[in-house]
Amino acid sequence: MGYRAIADALRDRIESAELGPGDRVPSENELVLAYEVEQPTARRALEVLKNEGLIVARRGAGTFVREFTPYRRVSPDRLRGAGSSVWETDSAERRPTVADINVTEEATPPHIARVLASETVLVRRRKYVVEGKPIQVAESYYPAALVRGSQIAETNTGPGGVYARLAELGLKPVRFREELRSRMPRAEETAALGLAQGTPVICITRTAYTAVDRPVEVNEMTLDAGSYVLEYSFTSD
Repeated sequence: MGYRAIADALRDRIESAELGPGDRVPSENELVLAYEVEQPTARRALEVLKNEGLIVARRGAGTFVREFTPYRRVSPDRLRGAGSSVWETDSAERRPTVADINVTEEATPPHIARVLASETVLVRRRKYVVEGKPIQVAESYYPAALVRGSQIAETNTGPGGVYARLAELGLKPVRFREELRSRMPRAEETAALGLAQGTPVICITRTAYTAVDRPVEVNEMTLDAGSYVLEYSFTSD
């Protein structure tokens, strides 16, 4: 039996809930005995599931089914109300907490300047945590001249978040554009998100535009791919 067949068998046990979250997965030695294969074959089977984010290894304890239930990100519903937080349409029971908020004014990076046409930007950096698990880091850029001195420059942006404050400034976002791609994480992203071995990240860049098509925000989000389900709702019209 090949390593892929063993991985498929273990995956079936996980997806059928025979092995539930937090349950110990058979070790390499146990797989060798159960499937009568060499140890490298058993090791590769476990590596497949680690790279899929289904199991995690704990040093000195063994390998276990991943316990964290993926967070569901709902689009475009989350962007339809600029007067409320974009997280309010996702999961009321699992609302993320925001950590490590940092707000600075900086020279505009070239790729952001091409969109915002501003020499300086206000940058909001933060991390989102669900049930103690970091799931996303984000950097949001705003033309400094437009938001300087507003609550957007404060750690706490108040009820409704940044989009509500932009609306109060006469810069209400009404149109959004998102670009998605996936890649393997950089070292600092692995550390910030506590990523398991082989886990990729999903990079989402969202640009927000006013009614006169003026870009007022570029938000660069880096998501733990193993912690997310991306849901998109749309019609055929």
